[in-house]
Amino acid sequence: MQSLLDRNLLVITGKGGVGKSTMAAAIGLLAAREGRRTVVVQLGEQSRLAELFGARLGEPGAAVQLEPGLSTLSIDPDQALLEWLQALGGRVSGRVLASSGTFQYFAAAAPGAREIVSMMKIWQLTHGDRRRRETYDLVVLDAPATGHALGLLAAPRTFGAIARVGPIAGQTRHVQQLLQDPARTGYLAVALATEMAVTEALELQTGLERELERELDAVIVNALLPRRFTPAEMTRIEGLQDGGNGAVPPELARAAARAARAVHERSRFQQNQLARLRRRSFEVLGVPFVWGEGLDLAAVRTIAERLAGKL
Repeated sequence: MQSLLDRNLLVITGKGGVGKSTMAAAIGLLAAREGRRTVVVQLGEQSRLAELFGARLGEPGAAVQLEPGLSTLSIDPDQALLEWLQALGGRVSGRVLASSGTFQYFAAAAPGAREIVSMMKIWQLTHGDRRRRETYDLVVLDAPATGHALGLLAAPRTFGAIARVGPIAGQTRHVQQLLQDPARTGYLAVALATEMAVTEALELQTGLERELERELDAVIVNALLPRRFTPAEMTRIEGLQDGGNGAVPPELARAAARAARAVHERSRFQQNQLARLRRRSFEVLGVPFVWGEGLDLAAVRTIAERLAGKL
């Protein structure tokens, strides 16, 4: 069975705030550790990964090495569109083009223009950049939240309906073929074990089927709490609310019992949400809640270790 890390491109998305960027970084770490030259791509002017790894930012749009075998790269969709139009316009300077009404009109009127040029850049990363001598075994796309991600992934078909011939049409087809090929591209949803996040993962599956005739390869469920108590143990714990055996002050016993019940109910609710995913036959990868004051690089490495062998 082909590992997800053997793909050329992994697209990671899900509801906002569920830990997509964290999972993208962890998967990048894991792939690099296994000997794959990996780049984690983010859209927009983002520097979070570089800051997390303590790396120095380079020129806008340039790859930043985080550690051996692992880099990050931010793609600014507006800049990507400008560069693309400048290439089509020959000697017209970027400054003149950016200030022209034609550029502004095209950017607003052409459906999916920013998205398709961003995806073209991602396609190029999967094939290598001869000018910069950048070649990667794996491109991990830290995609926007679900709705915007589906718009990004639908861009080749949307834009291809307009540009049917010529080099633009050819590039669009290359991107579409990459996204539809299960041997080259994998799709991962990240979710918390909450009703809204799981529902959004299910909607993502529907969107992938509609736009690309693809399915999610797996759902990573982040921040899972352990199941600490059996029903029998909870019965014994709740007996403490009546004062227990007298060795523990009644107020403390009741507070401990309430805390145990809250943790038990939260864990049970999470398991119910996991069951919703499994009923749809998803491959579900659980990541335990990482305790700490903040999510630092050590925590991301811990998550990478948890995912090892599952991808």
